[in-house]
Amino acid sequence: MTPAKRNSLLIAAGSAVAAFLFFRADSFWGLVVSALIVVWALVGALPIMDGIWRAKVGFTLAVCLGAIVAILPTLEQMTNGKVPCPAYVKQRIDFGIVKGLDLQGGMRLVYTVEVDEALRDKRDNFADDMRRELALAFTIHSGDGLLTREELGKLEEKLHIFTPESAVLRVKFKDAADAAKIDDRFIKKFQQELSQQRGSDPTEITFKIRAEVETQIRERAVAQAKDTINRRVDELGLREASVTTRDEDIIIEVPGKDKKAFDEIKEIIRRTARLEFKMVDDEADFFGKIADKDLPSGEGISIYTENAPAGPGKTVQTHFARIAKRDKESMTECLERFKKWGATLPVPDDHAIGYERIEDYDQETGKTEEVGWRTLYLYARADVTGDYITDATRAVNTQSGVPEIYVAITFSPAGADKFEEVTGANVQRRFAIILDDIINSAPVIRTKIGGGRASITMGAGDPDRQLQDAQKLEMVLRSGALPAPITPSNESLIGPTLGEDAINKGATGAAVGALLVLVFMVVYYRKSGVVADAAVLFNLLLQLATLAALSGTMTLPGIAGLALTIGMAVDANVLINERIREELRAGRSMRAAVDAGYDKAFSSIVDGHVTVFISGLILAQYGTGPVKGFAVTLLIGIVASLFTGVFCTRLVFEWWVRGAKVKRLSVGAEF
Repeated sequence: MTPAKRNSLLIAAGSAVAAFLFFRADSFWGLVVSALIVVWALVGALPIMDGIWRAKVGFTLAVCLGAIVAILPTLEQMTNGKVPCPAYVKQRIDFGIVKGLDLQGGMRLVYTVEVDEALRDKRDNFADDMRRELALAFTIHSGDGLLTREELGKLEEKLHIFTPESAVLRVKFKDAADAAKIDDRFIKKFQQELSQQRGSDPTEITFKIRAEVETQIRERAVAQAKDTINRRVDELGLREASVTTRDEDIIIEVPGKDKKAFDEIKEIIRRTARLEFKMVDDEADFFGKIADKDLPSGEGISIYTENAPAGPGKTVQTHFARIAKRDKESMTECLERFKKWGATLPVPDDHAIGYERIEDYDQETGKTEEVGWRTLYLYARADVTGDYITDATRAVNTQSGVPEIYVAITFSPAGADKFEEVTGANVQRRFAIILDDIINSAPVIRTKIGGGRASITMGAGDPDRQLQDAQKLEMVLRSGALPAPITPSNESLIGPTLGEDAINKGATGAAVGALLVLVFMVVYYRKSGVVADAAVLFNLLLQLATLAALSGTMTLPGIAGLALTIGMAVDANVLINERIREELRAGRSMRAAVDAGYDKAFSSIVDGHVTVFISGLILAQYGTGPVKGFAVTLLIGIVASLFTGVFCTRLVFEWWVRGAKVKRLSVGAEF
């Protein structure tokens, strides 16, 4: 046994052991790669040709088998089960090619962006800036830091800022003389975005967001909502989904037919993912002022008492409202009833009512039962928001003995400084973490929190449910929060956008064109044409396997891209065969003709492929939808064409002239 053969068999044996271990560990791709290395090594041990040729053939065979494994689930789906895929493979491959909107249709969703909410956010930011400027003017505050609760209280004794409308702020001074604090410096700071109005009341000054600024805010909210939804769609792997805007509407078209998948897509797209951190005002005891006789009868609303921290070494008795969920009532319906009652309460505009889910956890069964909602009385201003988040990652905490799944969030440097400042100024007070207007939790701040990190727990109960919730939350936080809530305004299932007749004719045209090319190659170049056709089919297999691995979407332009690359692959073989024929006419030996033919044709083949590749890159960069799908298919096909048309076919020719030692090369009728 030669050293090369012995080494090949040792590699095959080692890879076979690794494949068995991967199989036992249920590592599918480890098993596949190890098995392919076994095939590669065994081909290298065959007693034919030289070691370099055997290594190339083994590599080509391994690539072919790997492509077949990757494409099997897609083939079963596209042929409606006529090409079966083993259950073991199908269960472990979660990617594949899906048909685009033009081939199979899908779902169209229309959402309306509530731009007034974005306008109110901007208005509230202006109100915070005004409070800071006026606090400086009254020498209540100094520096660039946030206003503390004590400073806000002192400022409230001087003035109050009302926000009666989404684009209006009204500053009301207690003393008319203090209105002079709205001086030229103050007005200059806000004059580009706010217009000033003074009425007959000398203590009151009204500011309104300018019309052009309001238009910009509305347009920016829609544009940001579109970008955020696009990122979420990409996170879901729906690269071929279409996201467009029309006025204040966002139109999303998703290919497919799976209703369950559509429901999950709708939930993730619609989720606002507005993350806010607000301080709880336990000292105000707002709900303690509500008498039992003022509670609505039959709604299951009651007032409860609890002790809450109110600063270092200080505890206060405060009250909260609680509602019980009715039988056969969803938590969403229960919350709507609760919010409807909460909207009737006289809440000051600088405060808000927060709602937190109440759950009972049964330790024996490990199940959680949702029993209702409770309130927390919050300051309306969010001290920190999700705009400062740069990363979100799900994790598991096992220190308490019971695994607890949570999402760890990381703030930007500015957000980290703000979070540290807020927590440092509110030690031993409750800090509500609010996601999409629902309080996730309200932990007590034990000490100043630095480092720019925080966590959002997924609650107790079913670990699988916690994990799913954590995955969705991680995804929406990473893709960014919507700048404003969106509401569904229309939903419909759509058929193939091209129509059945156009699809059939387009696919038939691509198939007939490719078939004519393949037939021509066999007729004109004989056995060399058969080799070229085999390389073209291998090229097609590699393209489909790559698209499947990328979870690509097949559209009619994509099919056109496949047909075009088939032509390019054949063109490479035409150049090679004609070069070989020229060398044979010149009297060279078959081996010399093959070597010279490939060497001389290579530069022309590369030039042609590179120019088309550059065009494909430009289309992929600037194209959208079907144009981009065509470009991606074209790029993959060009790379596969170089591999199959130059590398693989040469292996056959080398075997003919060196291994089989044929007396005559079959490269056309005259040879």
